[in-house]
Amino acid sequence: MRWRKTKAGEAPAAPRSTRSRMLIAAIAGATGVFAFAPFGWWPLQILSLAVLVYQALRADGVRASALVGWAFGFGWCMAGFHWLYIAIHNFGGMPAPLAAISIALLAAAMALYASGAMAATAWLRKRWPLPLPAATLLVLPACWAFFEFLRGWLFTGFPWVTAGYAHNISPLAGYAPVLGVYGISWLAAISAGALPLLMHPFRYKAIALVAAIWIGGFALGRVEWTAPTGQPLSVRLVQGNVPLENKFDANHLGDILRMYQQTVTAAPADLIAIPETGVPLFASQLPPGYLDSYGQFARRTGSHIVLGIPMTNGVEYSNSVLGLPPSLSSSTYRYDKHHLVPFGEFIPTGFRWFTTLMQIPLGDQTRGAVIQAPFPVKDQKVLPNICYENVFGEEIAEQISLTGATVMLNVSELAWYGESIAIPQHLQMSQMRALETGRPMLSATNSGATVVISPHGEVLNSLPYRKPGVLSATVQGMSGDTPYIKLQNKLFLALAALSIGVAWLWTRLRRS
Repeated sequence: MRWRKTKAGEAPAAPRSTRSRMLIAAIAGATGVFAFAPFGWWPLQILSLAVLVYQALRADGVRASALVGWAFGFGWCMAGFHWLYIAIHNFGGMPAPLAAISIALLAAAMALYASGAMAATAWLRKRWPLPLPAATLLVLPACWAFFEFLRGWLFTGFPWVTAGYAHNISPLAGYAPVLGVYGISWLAAISAGALPLLMHPFRYKAIALVAAIWIGGFALGRVEWTAPTGQPLSVRLVQGNVPLENKFDANHLGDILRMYQQTVTAAPADLIAIPETGVPLFASQLPPGYLDSYGQFARRTGSHIVLGIPMTNGVEYSNSVLGLPPSLSSSTYRYDKHHLVPFGEFIPTGFRWFTTLMQIPLGDQTRGAVIQAPFPVKDQKVLPNICYENVFGEEIAEQISLTGATVMLNVSELAWYGESIAIPQHLQMSQMRALETGRPMLSATNSGATVVISPHGEVLNSLPYRKPGVLSATVQGMSGDTPYIKLQNKLFLALAALSIGVAWLWTRLRRS
């Protein structure tokens, strides 16, 4: 559907083909990667989305709008997670052409969500029909954010480079404890939708709306949603920097086990953590007395130790952490990863042929329970999550709501992605989880980012990437529920639905 000249002063459509619009959209989508970490040029995302709004709404019909949206999503996703190639080719051993095709197919599939958002907008605009401001400020932003939510939920979800993550350092971050990352995506899309209206008679109202949104974010960022509870914890987070090619090599396993044992027991702390699968063997495969040496140190020094280790019952195995308490009267703590990575940690039905092309160890795991108790550390409740689980904010918020956790702990193995932008992107997601929940986030990784994040999403302490070390810090647990902990994504979804309803009412009143 083209823009037509109306009494409201809408401009006529430029004579541009759908293919040219798709090319422009794909380039705009790809440049959006610079809005995310490590670049952090978040205003560029608003401009990128504005290009999508302009091109999609000027496309000729629902099908053309869908194609423009798909092109934008393809550029966005290819640029956003191209680093998966490193894992499946460099470390997984998949042939380079097939690895490249696999990433392109994944990006093409993920782009269908952006395509659906633009198709839905064009269809509603045609059906009702919508005035241009209602389309750009109400319908399109709601559809964009809703389809991003679907991308993070359907088929176990893959919410990487969700638009809202780019704003963990912008004024819109103030909305994280209220609306979560998808709500921020919605507000960013509203801001983008206002830009094409700058030459429209509605421009002053659009500017006022965007100004209110951004001022509101700045004000909400000053609200303290949670409060300190209990005594601060001393923590030591171990970054082993073990080369991935050595991690599961029998010739290096002895050195790896000794390194972690010596590093952990070098000094006491209330909480000491090593990365995901830092101990890369099942307990039955470890040297006699190995795990007990950690337990003895914990009891001798009053330390609580968290070990990333795979666990098995002889038939099934899980990606887990063990928590060793300092008291003999307390049982060993265990957390099993429940949100698994497709192809890397579980094999989707019908795709075993694909995973056999890669040599990724521990690749078909058993899921843990969705809600698991936190690890008691003195008077704090430490809630673990493992690597990819950090991407799913609603699940973490629900766990905190039901368990009363006061500190979050992420253990990860990100060496799979080399020296790519995956590590700072994962850190940005950790910062968003802290903002949404008002809790500190600790992150212990093999090669980075090993950090301590404040309840306001700020990195307080960190280690250099790809260097071995121990991060020592003091962390204060927090209690209380942010609105996002209480409602998760329900409030954002309700507001997005309300904006669609307002657009429909606007159309009815306009007809009257």
